Amino acid sequence: MSVGHFTDGGGYVDHGDASVLFPVEEINAILHTHRDAELALERTPAESVLVVRPTGLASSYALTQRPITVIEVSSLDDEVRELLGERVDGELSDFELIQVGKAVAPTKNRSLGEF
Repeated sequence: MSVGHFTDGGGYVDHGDASVLFPVEEINAILHTHRDAELALERTPAESVLVVRPTGLASSYALTQRPITVIEVSSLDDEVRELLGERVDGELSDFELIQVGKAVAPTKNRSLGEF
């Protein structure tokens, strides 16, 4: 199973520039975590994924300590979309998903839905 588009994303935004997305659990948007995030990323072409990348040791630690999370760009409210769009190279509307964090190793974590 895919562990995300961390190294082959269509675009990147630095962790500090994506501060409007944190804490992720408190933003008003459609979120997918864990297995659901991996499945969403597997269905989405890499060029349609905006990846939040670390800018140093602390941000790298923060991103790898959280579960892989995917945010649907179309579900972001206008204010968040505008603030984030100012910090992204290109157009935010070119992306379908925002990937926060990454799976640190391929896993075979299965849900009951698969059985």
